Amino acid sequence: MISLSLPAASLDAKAVAAAQAIPAHLVETKGHGHAGTAMALAPLSHVLFSRVLRHSPGHPEWPARDRFVLSAGHASLLLYTQLFLTGYGLTLEDLAGSRSLGSRTPGHPELHHTVGVEMSTGPLGQGVASAVGMAMAALHEQAVFTPGSSILEHTIWALAGDGCLQEGVSAEASSLAGTMGLDNLVVIWDDNGITIDAGTDQTFSEDVRARYVAYGWRVLDIEDATDLAAVEAVLRQAADRSGQPTLVAVKTVIGTPSAKFGGTSAAHSGGFGADELAKVKESLGYAPGAQLEDLVDDELLQHTRKATARGADLHDQWERDFAAWQTERADDAARWAAFRTGAADHSLLTRVATGMPDDLIATRKTNGAVLAALQADPRFWGGSADLSGSTNVGVPGAQFSAGNPAGEFIRFGIREHAMAAILSGIALHGPWRPFGSTYLVFSDYMRPSIRLAALMGLGVIYVFTHDSVAVGEDGPTHQPVEQLASLRTVPGVDVVRPADSVEVAAVWKRILETPDRPVALALSRQDLPVLPFDRETGEGARKGGYVRWQSGAGDDLALIATGSEVSLAIEAARILETDGIHTRVVSMPCVEWFSEQDQSYQQAVLPDPLAARVAVEAGRGDAWYRWVGSNGEVVSIEEFGESGSGSEIMQLRGLDLDHVLAAARKVLAA
Repeated sequence: MISLSLPAASLDAKAVAAAQAIPAHLVETKGHGHAGTAMALAPLSHVLFSRVLRHSPGHPEWPARDRFVLSAGHASLLLYTQLFLTGYGLTLEDLAGSRSLGSRTPGHPELHHTVGVEMSTGPLGQGVASAVGMAMAALHEQAVFTPGSSILEHTIWALAGDGCLQEGVSAEASSLAGTMGLDNLVVIWDDNGITIDAGTDQTFSEDVRARYVAYGWRVLDIEDATDLAAVEAVLRQAADRSGQPTLVAVKTVIGTPSAKFGGTSAAHSGGFGADELAKVKESLGYAPGAQLEDLVDDELLQHTRKATARGADLHDQWERDFAAWQTERADDAARWAAFRTGAADHSLLTRVATGMPDDLIATRKTNGAVLAALQADPRFWGGSADLSGSTNVGVPGAQFSAGNPAGEFIRFGIREHAMAAILSGIALHGPWRPFGSTYLVFSDYMRPSIRLAALMGLGVIYVFTHDSVAVGEDGPTHQPVEQLASLRTVPGVDVVRPADSVEVAAVWKRILETPDRPVALALSRQDLPVLPFDRETGEGARKGGYVRWQSGAGDDLALIATGSEVSLAIEAARILETDGIHTRVVSMPCVEWFSEQDQSYQQAVLPDPLAARVAVEAGRGDAWYRWVGSNGEVVSIEEFGESGSGSEIMQLRGLDLDHVLAAARKVLAA
């Protein structure tokens, strides 16, 4: 039973009853969905959204608002119900349309789709890890732009289930959050002991509270999830800064108040059946046959939508405080305004050319110079998974830490998956362009978070170095083969593999102009020659593909290449030129960008009559047949590498001059 110890207790109990009945009714009516968690956490979600969360339904983009991330995204009805009850613009009709094509209430929360949703969630654990990124971004923004002021202070809340805490990504991120003392972060753990298949005692036996204490977190407990006064007291304590992130462990019974399904795995998904639903409604004070519109009345909405007035008051007070701060700290205010609204400064890239050799240089080194130059723009902030010296992303300054939240560099530790999810959180907090770096082969660890960043349209920059088997002696575990092709299959990810330092600077101009797409940069470990270029080179690279070198009319053969293989293609083209073969070498640093160009541009680069085509790339080659046609040839790597020098492995796997020339002569003969 709900404890009625708060003011207006009967209306609070009525609000909780509605928040339990609505998901139970909707899931039964539809025959699919997840009601159990939403029902069990209805008391907590009511208290959080009505009394504790610092938010304003009328100002959903308020920069100093608390953020709420539903990491257990399957419980979307919990969030949608609170957004409806507290005044974010959802209607009962929207709730009824949940999980339907085109509805405002999709099966899992989606960013940019429903007002009040801070992040797309569903893959368990991602929300916890991205909330860590939001918390880091919030502390960093305060330290950089509002030192000595609490004007931007707010709390990041994440609601997680047992599944979220079993996923490794949450463990990686929670460990880092404790190390960094992110005391603006609260993770609420729904400790219900149930997963889809069985009780957690069969798969999840560790002491989670002790684990989080070991991470460096403060742990608070809510023993009775139905005691609204106790819930509020603990949540308010959690929001108080303690120098540590906080885990709130709340004991619940999934599916409560269902006598038949409560506390069982069957409560996780699917309806309870008409008879049991009638009993649930009756236990909550409704008629057994109550319909959706019967579950909420005007009196209840007037009560729950006090959250709108409360939020307006909070926002109005903040506006007054902000105006006073602007007057007192005009310089800081101007810097913050520029950070929030300004465009990227292309002129920063002019610094890259200074000191760059004009003969041989690895693209990872040029990229490092770009990142160093971009540090003048505070939006570019990030770090590395323990490889900053090797991937060349180390920037001047100190690292981000509990004692130095203004730090210029993030040490993620050896946590690639958490790094990717944290970068998403930083980007979500906005308007950051966060970057993180590791070797390309380890992008596999990051793949779920990269996919989610693409789905949300986040401007995250992944700096992947050691981009082919040319990394050499470390052997096949460290030599990427399938990663380039794999990343290109993710919709919305721009995979960029520049040929030399000229292209590195050029593609960065394009990256600066596209803040709503993740970018995966694939960069060489080995030094590459700076290839011939002219004033058209930069524009061509920004379009994703262009003719980098040509003999004669270039109408006999096209050699299409990326990265380090562009110089190899040019070398082959020069030899073919001595045989009178007019060859164009097409550098295609980004297939996605080239695909977006209009047909006339694509035809100018790769005209249909030019049927003799060879693609050259040190990775899996299947996708290149789109560009060379069924009669073309692809010189690629289709097997794992070996341990040996980079040049030896490239030759062993057929990425050398002889194989390119043989492929060229084969297509010419055909």
